[in-house]
Amino acid sequence: MTFTLFPDTRLTLARDALAGLSVGDALGSQFFVPGRHPDDLAAGRLPAPPWEWTDDTEMACSVVAELAAAGRIDSDRLALAFAQRCEPYRGYGPGAVTVLRLIRTGTPWPVAAASAFDGQGSCGNGAAMRVAPLGAWHADSTRRAAEQARDSAEVTHAHPEGVAGAVAVAVAASLAARARLDGDRPDPARLLAAVAAALDPAGEVHRGVRRAAALLGHPAAAAADALGNGSRVTAQDTVPFTLWVAATLLHDYPAAIRACVEAGGDVDTTAAIVGGIVAAYTGVGVPGGVPEGWLTAREPLPGWLTAA
Repeated sequence: MTFTLFPDTRLTLARDALAGLSVGDALGSQFFVPGRHPDDLAAGRLPAPPWEWTDDTEMACSVVAELAAAGRIDSDRLALAFAQRCEPYRGYGPGAVTVLRLIRTGTPWPVAAASAFDGQGSCGNGAAMRVAPLGAWHADSTRRAAEQARDSAEVTHAHPEGVAGAVAVAVAASLAARARLDGDRPDPARLLAAVAAALDPAGEVHRGVRRAAALLGHPAAAAADALGNGSRVTAQDTVPFTLWVAATLLHDYPAAIRACVEAGGDVDTTAAIVGGIVAAYTGVGVPGGVPEGWLTAREPLPGWLTAA
């Protein structure tokens, strides 16, 4: 069934997803600090604020700003925004810094993105980590979410698996936001099947999502062991587990973030991806949603975003 989704509703969904993404990113990054342990979060012992966010949030903010300004992703504008706003101290990987520097100094983004990793393009998890708000924006169309996710990914990730990771997360966030509007939490197996259907069956991300569906009902630690926890920083090693967590704990943002922290690996990115998808469903400051105290503890988002 089709329905009309007004721009203010789209923006609310995208902003909620951004809140979940940024809080997950900022809180997850705290567990790279020596002396912090996952058990602290389970026991309710939160790190002292402010929780600084990373490149995951910085790039996601550019995605949301582009949607708010134009209602769609324009690859040329987004590439330039990424390049101009990049603050390397936020935790960008060396490959991303190189690609964005090339774009900033005038290299066309298709050439810059294709030059990474000796011409293979990046299959990293960077395109997936920033895309959940875009999926939430397109709550009325998983097809459109997938198309726009592809456009947002290709400006930095020329490898098919890097693009597939972004498509998978965007489709999951679209489904989560649509479920919120419908008032009907999707069955985890059905959600993962819909994501898999949007991907190339020959790809590794697709196979990982299928494995994730087969692991529903298993403990989170077993899922992380089988699917990966982002420690290799690739889409293949990151996206399947994050979708398993989001599908399993779509109704419970704090529990979903705890599952990412306890799994270890690239915690800020797994928590950002999961946080963005889950918050698209739960919202902010409501039971099961992003806790207000966590949002307050997160470092404020960039002034250029709030001004826009």
